[in-house]
Amino acid sequence: MNPYASGYHEPVLCKAVVNGLVSVADGCYVDATLGGGGHTAALLDMLGPFGRVIGVDQDSDAIEEASKRLAPAIQEGRLSIVQGNFANLPVLLDALNISAIDGILLDLGVSSHQFDAGHRGFSHRLNGPLDMRMDVQMSESAGDLLARLDESELRRILRKYGEEPRARAIAHAMLVDGPPSTTAELAAIIDRVVAPPQRSKSLARVFQALRIAVNDEVEVLLQVLRDATDLVRPGGRIAVIAYHSLEDRPVKRFLRYGNLKGEPIRDLMGNLLAPWRPINRRPISADEEEVQRNPRSRSARLRLAERQPLP
Repeated sequence: MNPYASGYHEPVLCKAVVNGLVSVADGCYVDATLGGGGHTAALLDMLGPFGRVIGVDQDSDAIEEASKRLAPAIQEGRLSIVQGNFANLPVLLDALNISAIDGILLDLGVSSHQFDAGHRGFSHRLNGPLDMRMDVQMSESAGDLLARLDESELRRILRKYGEEPRARAIAHAMLVDGPPSTTAELAAIIDRVVAPPQRSKSLARVFQALRIAVNDEVEVLLQVLRDATDLVRPGGRIAVIAYHSLEDRPVKRFLRYGNLKGEPIRDLMGNLLAPWRPINRRPISADEEEVQRNPRSRSARLRLAERQPLP
């Protein structure tokens, strides 16, 4: 059993994250995807008495849950919780007078609580409005997005962010009679278009594509990776948990080469000049015990890297 799990969410690969991330017992660490606070609770237990964690999340539900759960650490001054998008991490940290940190955790994707809350619109298994906003203060929901897209734009989103092979047929069906406004309506459209053997995968891919588009998840990830290079001290570390290839590919390239193009930059002697040194050449996955306990951990892939001093 995971001692850091709660009814809100079970943190994935928790032991591997804290063991791989913490290099300075009394350092300052950022959990940029706070959620229910499970990873943050584990980090606080791992750190020494002068260690500090900054928890960041854009979801007000997560902020409320973690603030209640971790109230003692907040009162002790060991934890600060900030609501905001991790794409703005330098600004959020500057407001706390923090210019450098010893590590950062990014647990990408959607929390169990978000999936299980039907009114948030993340899951095709629960009926609710087509919302999918991680920050409910954002102006455009998935329903709003569908209302303004034409068929070619929707087809592009399904292919780019969902890697959906039936994007053309699904996009046409979604808009031909007016866009769906609920998760059940969207799921029914996919049921009609896609044959049973591939239906469940198409459902997941379409919902993923719309969620990524609504929250601009790819660009936000690229921004925080760039910022992490400037924020993490040499010797500090980064831990990233990705759940699909659209997340994992850029993370792998960036941590290996230090740029988003995946192009090696070398000195005159042919040595690779990169700000990060991957700690694990292959991503760490959940073992069978964790997968049985938490099926959503099956697709999780953890990559760790250490910030390198550069000339």
